[in-house]
Amino acid sequence: MKTHYYFSWFNHFFPEKLVKLLHEDIPDRQSLVMISADPSNYEDNQVNFNDISEWTWLKQADIMFDEYHFIDYRMPKEDAQRFIQNASVIFCCGGYPVLQHDFLADYELTDLIKNSNAVILGASAGSLNMAAKWLNMETTSDEVETSTIYDGIGFGHFAYESHSQRNYATFVQGYLFPLSEEMDVYAAEQESAMRVKDGKIETMGPIYLISHSKIQKLADTL
Repeated sequence: MKTHYYFSWFNHFFPEKLVKLLHEDIPDRQSLVMISADPSNYEDNQVNFNDISEWTWLKQADIMFDEYHFIDYRMPKEDAQRFIQNASVIFCCGGYPVLQHDFLADYELTDLIKNSNAVILGASAGSLNMAAKWLNMETTSDEVETSTIYDGIGFGHFAYESHSQRNYATFVQGYLFPLSEEMDVYAAEQESAMRVKDGKIETMGPIYLISHSKIQKLADTL
């Protein structure tokens, strides 16, 4: 039974309904492994979990573990792979999706995560990298936006979009439409979540399905 959660971003904590679902879906609390989306940004070898928003969401929800591991370039590659293989929950953190994408490839973690029986959580950048594909928009010095499509871990055959500065008004402008001709795109505003359990997709909060250049707001099903 595979369970994957795609979070946009929560400015405070998980909503109560989501906390209840997470408690049901995470009975094994042995080991939490968090994967950085800014893996080179550190000054020393100490990890302060209180500074990690995603960890504070879990703490507030009283979802605590026996062991905690935070994976970035401080950790040797072999240790990172071993922790992933033994994880109860893997949390792909928010930050910079391209940096996380490259880090997963560099540490050869992508296939290990895809084949894991752990509950997989993603927030913002982490959710993008869990999807089959995602679109990276970059503004050049000439204020021209260029786009690159990246392959994610690919738990399901859909694309995901989650950026705090983007919402319905930007989604309807159509920058995701070309990708939506290839596969369904789930475009999420803040304070939303998507659960995929045994292939069944359920949503909570403002999420839009873009398919073949048509966009519709999804009703809450969680």
